[in-house]
Amino acid sequence: MNVLRHAGLVAAKDLRIELRSRVATNQVAPFAVLVLVLFAFALDPDRGVLVRAAAGLFWVAVLFSALLAVQRSQSIDTGDGVADALRLSVLDPAAVFLGKVGALVLQLLALEVLLGVGVVVLYGVDVAGAGTLALTCVAATAGIATAGTVYGVLAAGLRVRDTLLPLLLLPVLAPVLIAATRASEAALLGDAAGVAAADWLRLLAVFAVAYGAFGLLAYGPLLEDG
Repeated sequence: MNVLRHAGLVAAKDLRIELRSRVATNQVAPFAVLVLVLFAFALDPDRGVLVRAAAGLFWVAVLFSALLAVQRSQSIDTGDGVADALRLSVLDPAAVFLGKVGALVLQLLALEVLLGVGVVVLYGVDVAGAGTLALTCVAATAGIATAGTVYGVLAAGLRVRDTLLPLLLLPVLAPVLIAATRASEAALLGDAAGVAAADWLRLLAVFAVAYGAFGLLAYGPLLEDG
């Protein structure tokens, strides 16, 4: 229970800083919406292609925005000696990891709601399976946040962390992006193959659990090395 309580404290700290700085609302969210708008202008002459590609374009926008969110999440701990304070504190590294992941998940889910509205408005897509889409977002976001937190702290101690993080993170998140896109296609396009959507959702859950388990084990040593 102490781990969960400490994780809640870390998540609350990150969210309070984010609310005060408004980086997510003033930078990350406008960037994500702009990506959707650019896709709309690029593919608008062929409306059918835009509708069919909506799921993939949605997750590409989420992925680009997640890179910014992960960098921002890690930068909170790299300034003013916060990382040193975390290392010297009595907080379990697993609690710090879970707190960072929790704060990132909440931010990304809020962003995905905004982008979902944008897809419906800009692309004219009807959501046939809202439940499937919601489960997809939760499972995929958990995978993105856990992997992003691990690789964020891995790159934190390097001078080239801003350019290295995408190179490290994008290959790891490629399977999550593919599975999320396929599951979202079933939700947006009303794919009758519900079994296929369920299979992709299970795959997303496996990725989230695997990345989360690895993060719980590796975050402490990575935090110390950082």
